Amino acid sequence: MPIDWDKLRVFHAVAEAGSFTHAGETLNLSQSAVSRQIQALEEALTVPLFHRHARGLILTEQGETLNRTVREVFAKLAMTEALLTESRERPAGRLKVTTTTGFGSAWLAPRLRRMIDLHPEISVTLLLDDSDLDLAMREADVAIRMHPPRQPDLIQRHIATFGWKVCGAASYLKATGIPQRVEDLDAHRLIVYGDYRPPIDNINWLAEAGRRPGTPRRAAIEINSLPGMIEAVRSGLGLAALPDYVGDQLTDLVQVLPGVKCPRIEAFFVYPEEMRHSKRVAVFRDFLVAELAGTGN
Repeated sequence: MPIDWDKLRVFHAVAEAGSFTHAGETLNLSQSAVSRQIQALEEALTVPLFHRHARGLILTEQGETLNRTVREVFAKLAMTEALLTESRERPAGRLKVTTTTGFGSAWLAPRLRRMIDLHPEISVTLLLDDSDLDLAMREADVAIRMHPPRQPDLIQRHIATFGWKVCGAASYLKATGIPQRVEDLDAHRLIVYGDYRPPIDNINWLAEAGRRPGTPRRAAIEINSLPGMIEAVRSGLGLAALPDYVGDQLTDLVQVLPGVKCPRIEAFFVYPEEMRHSKRVAVFRDFLVAELAGTGN
């Protein structure tokens, strides 16, 4: 017999919430009604979907398999609904954008007001994550990636090339002196990216600049957050290589070694094929291109 869509909706809510009670609150159903729907679904499929215990519910192996499919189906249905209901004249609806915490907090977030002023019917959800969210699984609608996309089924557009600035606080440089050559960095404290770093090639290049390959300088501190690194530099802790898209946040810092050879960061705007005709995606892409052109990148 075909699976009832209402039961699948209830199952998905329970799987995500981990309990009948919380799922019932989300669905505006009683706990007993939710429990009956799940029991009926298990009987129809003739497999158990949850392990039940005092602390809540855990998906069985069969339940995990069903939830992966159901999550993808409902996400695609939500996206299709949004595409179908977009205004003929003006783009509207929710747009989920993901990018790195550094670019999202330092560059994108301060500019989103202009985007919303231009297109007030669009509601932006900004997901800052230093790992690549899965666009194919609808974890986000579009992404700004600091590397070429690795999924061949995604539409991609190169939107910018960024460089780096080696910076320190005036108080730190007054005490230690200003490095004149990259070899001088051996005598300085360095702040580098730590674990869970953004997927940017050669992100800790400063530690190896002017050194033999495979013999990086020991960092004074590792931080897995660009905003955290900026604050550490500002406090006088040491020097760091910071992407130049942080721009205005570096005005109180001193740039050193301006001519140092460094890698480039290639930024891409990425989205799945099914979003190709979305007006929300089109206007957001145009907004990004215009803003990047305005900042000289």
